[in-house]
Amino acid sequence: MKKIPNLKVLVLETDFYSRQAMNSYLAWDRRTRVVYLADSLDAVRFYVSKVPQTEWPDVVLLDAQAAPSPAELARLVKDIEDTIPNVMTLVLDRYLNMETVRAVEKARVNGYLLRNELRIRLAAAIIWARQYDFVVTSSVKEALKDEFEGRLFRAVVVPERREYPDLTPRVRQALDLCVVEGMSAELAADEMGISAHTIRSYVKEGYRILETYDDSIYPPDLSPQEKAYMRITALKEDAAAAVLAREG
Repeated sequence: MKKIPNLKVLVLETDFYSRQAMNSYLAWDRRTRVVYLADSLDAVRFYVSKVPQTEWPDVVLLDAQAAPSPAELARLVKDIEDTIPNVMTLVLDRYLNMETVRAVEKARVNGYLLRNELRIRLAAAIIWARQYDFVVTSSVKEALKDEFEGRLFRAVVVPERREYPDLTPRVRQALDLCVVEGMSAELAADEMGISAHTIRSYVKEGYRILETYDDSIYPPDLSPQEKAYMRITALKEDAAAAVLAREG
């Protein structure tokens, strides 16, 4: 059985609403704990200077727009890693920029990820990325198809979400509304055109199905909704295992 990790995450994001959105995604998943939301390198340094080393982040999520150019972003990566030794740094971008990919790879980041390809997989991707030297999302890997050496060639793609073939479309929809979007049974019932009682039955059945695919050990105070969120956003273990087998 797998033990649930607990990674401390610092988010360096220039946009206030994006910072809050990432904080919300990560807060639902007990494997990640946001310790600080920063909008600049100075804010990162301030945080590190004010807290004990035990509260320094294990992971920094870095907005690609935090610097005005790819070269300056690479320098920012180095500054962060000089400030927080042994931190895992993942760059998040809105649109693919190959100049940025090359610049941050040379700065030894641990990943270059497109936000719209991760969405609710963000926490799961952070946990998964610890196994690899350099990770990317699928369209980034496709853009690197002509690379034949180095870390860009060896970049590993974040797997898709785990599949649950026993979930019917209606049960899956109820889970997405109530677990992922946080709707009440009443609001979900209005959305699906059925009764709140039926929604609750769907969600209960969904919880049962999700549990049959998972052997993780969860903290005792984790709510059923939190467990379901982590299971819904889990990555395909078979894809991860295949990668490990090839690299072994």
